[in-house]
Amino acid sequence: MPGLPPALAEALAAGGEGLPKRERTRRQLLQAAIAVYMARGVTGATIQEIARVAGVANGTVYNHFETLDQIAYAVALWMAETLCRRITDSQQAVKEGAERMAIGNRRYLWLAEQSPAWAVMLLEVGAAAPEGLAQIQQYILADLRLGVKHKSFRIASEAAALDLINGTVAAGMRRIAMGLAPEGHATAVTTTVLMGLGMMEKQAAAVAARPLPDFPPLAAQERA
Repeated sequence: MPGLPPALAEALAAGGEGLPKRERTRRQLLQAAIAVYMARGVTGATIQEIARVAGVANGTVYNHFETLDQIAYAVALWMAETLCRRITDSQQAVKEGAERMAIGNRRYLWLAEQSPAWAVMLLEVGAAAPEGLAQIQQYILADLRLGVKHKSFRIASEAAALDLINGTVAAGMRRIAMGLAPEGHATAVTTTVLMGLGMMEKQAAAVAARPLPDFPPLAAQERA
């Protein structure tokens, strides 16, 4: 399995200091699982190798996860939450709800471009355990509500809008990850989402095409 984009890999490898011991160990196991996945793929991973890479006994892994599937789900959810947090970090200077929505959409499509196998894994976990993604939805919902407040978006309901966003972006990610997307597909998908949320095509296309903000350096406490 190829590596993750550097900005995301750095965030996943960072931190841990100040967390309770059990949470530090859990994070250590997830970081070890990522290393094993990169070397052998998800299907080639074993509890024994994850434990070895983490520097713990096999029993320690079982204290946190009962199966390899649980580890894969936890890795994918942690990766998605970390990406959402880093997207939010990059949006600090962006006040417009529509642009914040566009940035979030395009960063997930960017993940599919940069690391197709990881993007597919994220999509599969989202389909198998949608309840685990509830926390991630809060990031999308915040930008959606801001767009409504700014009168950029006009929606029938938040639930329907979330379905539109999630479904369209997920389909775009899968098409990109499979190598079937035409050039400029990420921008086109984002434009389509913004239009679905009530923006006119010209305005939506202009917002979707704005340059993505860089990920800022990790805060000192995250790097510790």
